[in-house]
Amino acid sequence: MEVMFTKGLTQYQNNYQRISNFQKVPKVPKKESVQEILKHGIKESISDKEEDDHAQSSELRTKLPSKKGQNIQDMESSHGQRIPKKYRSASSNKKGCFEDDCFNNKKRGFDDDCFNDALEGDEEMMFLLKASSRKRFRNSDGVMTERNSEDEREKNNEFRNSNMCTGSKERCSPINVKGNGDHLKCHQCMRKRTIVVPCTKCKKKMYCLQCIKQWYPHLEEVEVSRLCPFCRRNCNCNVCLHSSGIIKTSKRDISGREKIHHLQYLIHSLLPYLKQICEEQTKEMEIEAKIQGKSFAEIEVQQTLCYNDERIFCNYCATSIIDLHRSCPKCSYELCLRCCQEIRKGSPTSRGAMKFQYINKGYDYMHGGDPLPESCLLKTSKEYIKSFTKWTANGDGSVTCAQKEIGGCGECLLELKRILPQGWISSLEVKAGNLLETFSSQRTIFKQKCTGKSEEMLRRAASRVDSDDNYLYCPASRDILQEEERLHFQQCWTNGEPVIIRDSLEQAAGLSWEPMVMWRALCENGDLEISSKMSEVKAIDCLAGCEVEINTHQFFRGYMEGRRYGNFWPEMLKLKDWPPSDKFEDLLPRHCDEFIRVLPFQEYTDPRSGILNIAVKLPPGVLKPDLGPKTYIGYGTAEELGRGDSVTKLHCDMSDAVNILMHTAEVVLSDEQRSAVATLKGRHRAQDGKERLDRENLSCPTDQLVQSDCEEMEALEIADISKHPSDIDGEINISESEIERATFPGLSTEQETEETGSALWDIFRREDVPQLEAYLRKHSKEFRHTYCSPVEQVVHPIHDQSFYLTLEHKRKLKEEFGVEPWTFEQRLGEAVFIPAGCPHQVRNLKSCTKVAVDFVSPENVHECLRLTEEFRQLPINHRAREDKLEIKKMIIYAVDKAITDLEAMVPTHN
Repeated sequence: MEVMFTKGLTQYQNNYQRISNFQKVPKVPKKESVQEILKHGIKESISDKEEDDHAQSSELRTKLPSKKGQNIQDMESSHGQRIPKKYRSASSNKKGCFEDDCFNNKKRGFDDDCFNDALEGDEEMMFLLKASSRKRFRNSDGVMTERNSEDEREKNNEFRNSNMCTGSKERCSPINVKGNGDHLKCHQCMRKRTIVVPCTKCKKKMYCLQCIKQWYPHLEEVEVSRLCPFCRRNCNCNVCLHSSGIIKTSKRDISGREKIHHLQYLIHSLLPYLKQICEEQTKEMEIEAKIQGKSFAEIEVQQTLCYNDERIFCNYCATSIIDLHRSCPKCSYELCLRCCQEIRKGSPTSRGAMKFQYINKGYDYMHGGDPLPESCLLKTSKEYIKSFTKWTANGDGSVTCAQKEIGGCGECLLELKRILPQGWISSLEVKAGNLLETFSSQRTIFKQKCTGKSEEMLRRAASRVDSDDNYLYCPASRDILQEEERLHFQQCWTNGEPVIIRDSLEQAAGLSWEPMVMWRALCENGDLEISSKMSEVKAIDCLAGCEVEINTHQFFRGYMEGRRYGNFWPEMLKLKDWPPSDKFEDLLPRHCDEFIRVLPFQEYTDPRSGILNIAVKLPPGVLKPDLGPKTYIGYGTAEELGRGDSVTKLHCDMSDAVNILMHTAEVVLSDEQRSAVATLKGRHRAQDGKERLDRENLSCPTDQLVQSDCEEMEALEIADISKHPSDIDGEINISESEIERATFPGLSTEQETEETGSALWDIFRREDVPQLEAYLRKHSKEFRHTYCSPVEQVVHPIHDQSFYLTLEHKRKLKEEFGVEPWTFEQRLGEAVFIPAGCPHQVRNLKSCTKVAVDFVSPENVHECLRLTEEFRQLPINHRAREDKLEIKKMIIYAVDKAITDLEAMVPTHN
């Protein structure tokens, strides 16, 4: 490690000569002094007292259990009653202290060239030294103690700055205190510096020239002196990055009249679905009255034990249970009302399973070569497990517990149980209906129509014949605060059309979304477990579709500069949900606030307090679904490779979503690499043709596709391909014609700007889903999935997430089925709204950092319910089967919350 630091510093000394408009920056310490620091550690330059004050962390949220079946141990009492033992995690602080080697107890894996780029100079070396030598002090309760307060530091800085600036604020030069032996502390790195740039506005903060150059390259010293990053509210020092509440996240305050309107609209939209829930429960109560031989009014349903931090799922279809259900008194097998209805009809949905495993045929095969010899001897693992479908109800409608083969005992009758207070949902329905009647005079507002959209707010995204939805609504962020634009959005949203909002980052404070800034914030986090894991990340190799472990710095260097395999094929890596979305707000609170601030139409999208966001209506303490924010960081290239593209494959989300492009970096392929890519594409085409002929010559029943209501595929895709074999054998000879065949997809729009697109989106209409599924089933063998193997089985063409439609496939789809998606390029700062139920896919044209959040709008509740029903029919171990959204629970609590809020406001606005 000592050699690495020395090498980096030597180069830094040779290159670091800069003369600013103010004065020359002093050079870093000489090589011998740096080696002395590395040998003996940092002594006086960074005190423990200062460092502990600078490193602050936010309290982590507790991740709660997600499924009752996984959290309960059943025990029998002396009376034969079940006593569930539930394991629920509680927030607790870990005791202990940070050790000196908190960043060295994991594999570091830094190459010798880690310090060769602009980000790896003296600053990163000192940062790593500081991180490795840092110590944390905790009290007896495990709470981190601060040894020096922010106020004390500010007083010291203010005293030092008292005579710092003279003359006009327009000319505030860096302060050089080298001659008088004093040192001033940089707010960014908290180190004592001989040259700093003070802020003439706050007269407290100051930044050293090294930090300005490294972390604020878009600012000149004179700009910092006029208004420092802290005053601009985009400071990315460790303290600021771990602070929340610095900026106001809401763009505007909603008036009382608007709130009343929104609450009425919410109740009016959700009441039909609440009635459906009540009707389903009423029918089950009537059946129970028949079973017990009593009247409806005499039925008393026993309440089951369920804590707020639990979810109860149906043991048969994995759907969330919100209230009434049937439970076995012996084995605690639980069945939802929907499954009870199917059993009484004699047609329970099949729950078969199929384990499916792709074979790794080797690196050469993925690039068009021959498969490994040993892989030819292996057969695709296909294990069919027949589902138990003979399950019928008794004559009176009662249902016996499931057979042992599917998790039950097969002995006892299932008893009707409830979770919520008896009759609460039905009374809620009556209350909501009566409340709307009192506002019947205002119902015309629900049918209010907006005027036509101006041409400058439209973007052409399709060329369908005889269609009026080829243009997408695309206003600028500064325009959508008007009431008219909200009505435009609601109109498009009700029709299930995507929406694009331009220039969303104009509303931001300017916080850096550079990946290295985010990584530094995570490394400086006070949680030892989180910080120690930041040296390496698990990324997805897009070529093989498998996880690889890579040094974090190497990943982000590839994000900026690109990576390639030995044969010059671009290596596409991506991080999904990093850092984990359930910890995003705790680990990066400042970034979270910044993201929420730039969200368009916050009435819908605000994950904390959106008045029309049904997902935020769940009461405190009730387990909530993980809807984000979520970060997606991935490489990208403008050329469509055909294999290994940085893509999000075709899928369909259960809820609405908005995705904002926060940062991009363009990686341009060299002429040599472009030539190699063209040659390798030729090999890919030859391999495709050969395998197609082989399939045509074989007639075997395994070519039949598995229908969505039959067996299920469980793709075992975990592999470590971080070590790639050498280049493909043979010379690479490229002709000009092959180079010209390389396709560069670009969407020509009527509103061309200097900012080029960074992500290519394809969003399909809901009405086109049947034709889309039919095309994918017909041409499934032409697609490649894990290890670049042809897709072998199709359970559900969209929910399997096994397909990405290239330009050629989109052309064939339109020719054969007349289906065309909305296709457009997302630019930096643009927010893309995706309605629930619309299949979509994305390909990165540049390296991209996107942040997305899910929400549930009243306009698309019907799609959420439809998808919930569709997912429950998937096989038992399908990746998309579990009901993670719990839309019915959201509907009930959203109506209840809206009624409570509306009743509280009506007296003052009647």
